[in-house]
Amino acid sequence: MAYQALYRKYRPKTFSDVYGQEHITETLKNEILTGTTVHAYLFTGTRGTGKTTCAKILANAVNCTDLLDGNPCLKCESCKSSLNGENTDIVEIDAASNNSVEDIRLLRERINFAPASSKYRVYIIDEVHMLSLSAFNALLKTLEEPPSHVIFILATTEVHKLPATILSRCQRFDFRRIDPEKICERLQFIAKEEGLTLTDSAATLIASAADGGMRDALSILDLCASSNKNIDEAVVESVCAMAGNDYLCELADFIKQKDTENALLMLDRLHNSSVDMLRLLSELISHYRDLMIIKTVKQGNRPIVCSSSRLKTLEAQAGDYDIKDIMFTLSVLQSSTALMQNGNRRCELEMALIKLCNPQIAVDIESLERRVSALENGAVKPVKNIVSTPVIPKEENSKEDLPQPQDDEIPLPEPPTDDAELPQPKPQKVETDSDISAVDNWDQVLTILKSSCPLIAGVLGDSKAYIKGDYLLIDSKNSQFRTLIKTANGMYKDHIRKAAEQVLGATYKLGPYNAQKQAKAQDPLLSLADKLKNLDIN
Repeated sequence: MAYQALYRKYRPKTFSDVYGQEHITETLKNEILTGTTVHAYLFTGTRGTGKTTCAKILANAVNCTDLLDGNPCLKCESCKSSLNGENTDIVEIDAASNNSVEDIRLLRERINFAPASSKYRVYIIDEVHMLSLSAFNALLKTLEEPPSHVIFILATTEVHKLPATILSRCQRFDFRRIDPEKICERLQFIAKEEGLTLTDSAATLIASAADGGMRDALSILDLCASSNKNIDEAVVESVCAMAGNDYLCELADFIKQKDTENALLMLDRLHNSSVDMLRLLSELISHYRDLMIIKTVKQGNRPIVCSSSRLKTLEAQAGDYDIKDIMFTLSVLQSSTALMQNGNRRCELEMALIKLCNPQIAVDIESLERRVSALENGAVKPVKNIVSTPVIPKEENSKEDLPQPQDDEIPLPEPPTDDAELPQPKPQKVETDSDISAVDNWDQVLTILKSSCPLIAGVLGDSKAYIKGDYLLIDSKNSQFRTLIKTANGMYKDHIRKAAEQVLGATYKLGPYNAQKQAKAQDPLLSLADKLKNLDIN
């Protein structure tokens, strides 16, 4: 006798054998017992949750001559012929390959014939969402008022694709993802029946990989049993080409430490070990999803499927993460999932890791907000290596010389408009030596910029810098400087701030500095003349 796959061999034959769908099976049993079955059912839910299985059990039950508490007896002639696939009154149609209007018209012609040996003629239409629009229209009238001896059972994984006119004519049942504990219980039962040794941690890992689908779980168990009769976590990871918990934790640590080199080297080792890149990405997303749940759900039963030892590891790693970093990582990984479907999977995952280890290269709004938040939370340290310069008087109301406001700064007052009253000249306030100081090691900042951002380093080639309070004022003769730092993308300003912080030991706000206008400001009459010129007053 040919080998039969486990999911077929152990497919439930009664409602009582169905795992995790009690809210549906109890309702169907009551309808059968009370004789209140309807003419059209719609079973919807994710794959492997029991839709087709329950459809077959329902088809057997409505024709069974000796029901047992709403379950088919499996002993009468009707049940035996159904189990052997010989009952011509139970018709299964695959809508994926029979989706034309001609197929539905042929079905409409056949339903008028009375059942050959059963009470009802049952039509099970699987993947019904694959029907064409014209086929749906042809099915409508028949589905609404079929002959009394006909029952339709429609099954689909994508109920949103069904027309509302079809939905309104069916009694709908939504199949849930099966609880991981119930999957583990079923796996242990089947392993015992098959003479397999299955550890609890391996069963948990299979349940996690199955994502709530019993059929997928049994398929994985079948695959593992072909490799080894003693099934543990290592066997499951090897057979399913999973990365493993240790690899995931280590890779997450590299991402946290911004260690691009080791992250890419680990990815290369996993690739050479035949780990599927798309599965690795899925497992990495699940890993960070678990970290997100641990960070946000502090008490009660967390919706995480894992062993107790792995839970402790996740909790320890979650303690080192900020929730914003976890959300950013999940966002980047989720975006890479769609790109990997059509592109080079390894390259796409490498690009995602580089972006996660180097968030400064990302230009999306979320990454910019994270970098600004990091700058805001940085401690301001005393300024070092600064030499004072001669006093430079301050010019009032000169907008160009004032530091330009950043995203996180309070905007400075605007200059007077044409209609505003012209302010009277006031005595110029002379700054003290401690107000404005030149940065004597500005060349060290430029050296750092040459490696981190060559473009801005070239623009600031002959520049000088001064410290005034919380501001770092840059004196550059290159006209490109003001244009670059005023752009919406704050990448250039971010590079300057980081380089200056490394040398000066403090974080400053940026602004332009014009030495010529500062010198001109020493003469109040020249200052007033400039203001009159700007206001077009001759």
